[in-house]
Amino acid sequence: MDLKVNMHREGDVVVVAFDGEVDVYTAPTVRDAISKVLAAGHHNIVADLRDVGFLDSTGLGVLVGRLKAVRLLEGQMRVVITNPHVLRNFKITGLDNIFAIDPDVDSSVAAISA
Repeated sequence: MDLKVNMHREGDVVVVAFDGEVDVYTAPTVRDAISKVLAAGHHNIVADLRDVGFLDSTGLGVLVGRLKAVRLLEGQMRVVITNPHVLRNFKITGLDNIFAIDPDVDSSVAAISA
Protein backbone atom coordinates (compact mmCIF):
# COMPACT_ATOMS: atom_id res chain seq x y z
CA MET A 1 0.00 0.00 0.00
CA ASP A 2 1.21 3.48 -0.82
CA LEU A 3 1.64 6.13 1.82
CA LYS A 4 0.31 9.54 0.87
CA VAL A 5 1.88 12.69 2.28
CA ASN A 6 0.31 16.12 2.48
CA MET A 7 2.04 19.16 3.95
CA HIS A 8 0.80 22.60 4.89
CA ARG A 9 1.89 25.45 7.12
CA GLU A 10 -0.02 26.89 10.04
CA GLY A 11 2.00 29.91 11.08
CA ASP A 12 5.47 28.74 12.08
CA VAL A 13 4.39 25.10 12.21
CA VAL A 14 4.50 22.64 9.32
CA VAL A 15 1.87 19.90 9.47
CA VAL A 16 2.95 16.72 7.70
CA ALA A 17 -0.09 14.47 7.29
CA PHE A 18 0.33 10.80 6.42
CA ASP A 19 -2.40 8.59 4.96
CA GLY A 20 -1.94 4.83 4.71
CA GLU A 21 0.28 2.28 6.40
CA VAL A 22 3.73 2.98 7.81
CA ASP A 23 5.86 -0.13 7.58
CA VAL A 24 9.29 -1.24 6.45
CA TYR A 25 8.42 -0.31 2.85
CA THR A 26 6.88 3.12 3.46
CA ALA A 27 8.87 4.32 6.49
CA PRO A 28 11.48 5.95 4.21
CA THR A 29 8.67 8.15 2.88
CA VAL A 30 8.03 9.39 6.43
CA ARG A 31 11.73 10.02 6.99
CA ASP A 32 12.14 11.84 3.70
CA ALA A 33 9.06 14.03 4.17
CA ILE A 34 10.11 15.24 7.62
CA SER A 35 13.72 15.61 6.49
CA LYS A 36 12.60 17.89 3.62
CA VAL A 37 10.76 20.11 6.08
CA LEU A 38 13.86 20.35 8.27
CA ALA A 39 16.10 21.02 5.26
CA ALA A 40 13.79 23.89 4.26
CA GLY A 41 14.52 25.51 7.63
CA HIS A 42 11.28 24.67 9.43
CA HIS A 43 11.91 23.18 12.87
CA ASN A 44 8.40 23.02 14.34
CA ILE A 45 6.54 20.02 12.99
CA VAL A 46 3.29 18.20 13.58
CA ALA A 47 3.29 14.61 12.31
CA ASP A 48 -0.39 13.98 11.65
CA LEU A 49 -0.99 10.22 11.87
CA ARG A 50 -4.81 10.38 12.05
CA ASP A 51 -5.14 8.56 8.73
CA VAL A 52 -2.47 5.96 9.48
CA GLY A 53 -4.11 2.58 9.99
CA PHE A 54 -0.95 0.65 10.75
CA LEU A 55 2.46 1.62 12.15
CA ASP A 56 5.21 -0.93 12.71
CA SER A 57 8.50 -0.77 14.59
CA THR A 58 10.33 0.56 11.54
CA GLY A 59 7.93 3.49 11.40
CA LEU A 60 8.38 4.11 15.11
CA GLY A 61 12.15 4.09 14.65
CA VAL A 62 11.94 6.64 11.85
CA LEU A 63 9.78 8.93 13.99
CA VAL A 64 12.25 8.65 16.87
CA GLY A 65 15.09 9.54 14.50
CA ARG A 66 13.27 12.57 13.16
CA LEU A 67 12.35 13.68 16.70
CA LYS A 68 16.06 13.62 17.58
CA ALA A 69 16.86 15.67 14.47
CA VAL A 70 14.17 18.23 15.37
CA ARG A 71 15.46 18.53 18.92
CA LEU A 72 19.04 19.02 17.71
CA LEU A 73 17.75 22.00 15.75
CA GLU A 74 15.98 23.24 18.91
CA GLY A 75 12.58 22.71 17.32
CA GLN A 76 9.47 20.90 18.46
CA MET A 77 7.68 17.90 17.03
CA ARG A 78 4.28 16.70 18.16
CA VAL A 79 2.28 13.72 16.90
CA VAL A 80 -1.46 13.50 16.27
CA ILE A 81 -2.89 10.02 16.82
CA THR A 82 -6.53 8.97 16.88
CA ASN A 83 -6.24 5.29 15.91
CA PRO A 84 -6.18 3.17 19.10
CA HIS A 85 -3.97 0.53 17.44
CA VAL A 86 -1.32 3.08 16.49
CA LEU A 87 -1.50 4.68 19.92
CA ARG A 88 -1.09 1.24 21.48
CA ASN A 89 2.26 0.82 19.70
CA PHE A 90 3.46 4.07 21.26
CA LYS A 91 2.31 2.95 24.71
CA ILE A 92 3.76 -0.57 24.48
CA THR A 93 7.18 0.82 23.55
CA GLY A 94 7.06 3.66 26.07
CA LEU A 95 7.26 6.22 23.29
CA ASP A 96 4.13 7.88 24.64
CA ASN A 97 6.50 9.25 27.31
CA ILE A 98 8.92 10.58 24.66
CA PHE A 99 6.52 12.07 22.13
CA ALA A 100 3.97 14.78 22.77
CA ILE A 101 0.78 13.13 21.49
CA ASP A 102 -2.36 15.11 20.74
CA PRO A 103 -5.87 14.14 19.60
CA ASP A 104 -6.04 16.76 16.84
CA VAL A 105 -3.88 19.07 14.74
CA ASP A 106 -5.25 22.25 16.31
CA SER A 107 -4.07 21.11 19.77
CA SER A 108 -0.60 20.30 18.42
CA VAL A 109 -0.23 23.60 16.62
CA ALA A 110 -1.47 25.54 19.64
CA ALA A 111 0.97 23.74 21.95
CA ILE A 112 3.93 24.47 19.68
CA SER A 113 2.88 28.09 19.11
CA ALA A 114 2.42 28.79 22.83
